[in-house]
Amino acid sequence: MALIQPDRIAESGAPVRQMYARQAQTFGYLPNYAELFSHRPDILESWASLQKGLRQHVSVRMFELVTFAAAVALKSSYCTLAHGVRLRAFFTDAEIASLARGEFAGIVSDREAAAMSYAAQISLDANGVEAPHIAGLRTLGCSDAEVFDIAAIAAGRAFFVKLVEGLGALPDNAYQDLPAPLRQALTLGRPIASA
Repeated sequence: MALIQPDRIAESGAPVRQMYARQAQTFGYLPNYAELFSHRPDILESWASLQKGLRQHVSVRMFELVTFAAAVALKSSYCTLAHGVRLRAFFTDAEIASLARGEFAGIVSDREAAAMSYAAQISLDANGVEAPHIAGLRTLGCSDAEVFDIAAIAAGRAFFVKLVEGLGALPDNAYQDLPAPLRQALTLGRPIASA
């Protein structure tokens, strides 16, 4: 249950019905956050377009790691759970739980760890980013364009987290099906919605 109610009148219109259908097709159910966008379905469409643009410049693994790091830093259960699940394509559940605790050694490369740390810094204190943060990424082989990509992914995640968390969206009940150790490690903020 979110802190605002869906727009029940808009839900009967084509834009919201189509948005709900796309979300349900993607996830196999209607995610809780989707109802928030019944007030402004065009914003969710813009968000999807931004995500598509951000993804095209990095590997899937890097996108998920940077997104996950930003979500963890912002203590968003919703996004940490969602992207933690996606990281299962690359890591074990125990490794994902370690990443959520900021333990990178032996799990990700030095370059990936630096990208995740940079994403967390941007998420928590973008004004605190200094030249050494960028220099460290360059030392590990990141071009300025790649640094831009990391910053853009982290900043984009901050937008989505602050919107859905600020409106009180609870992570979908489907996350209850995760193994308890992983579920607990990724539930950093709001609790998972009950059935």
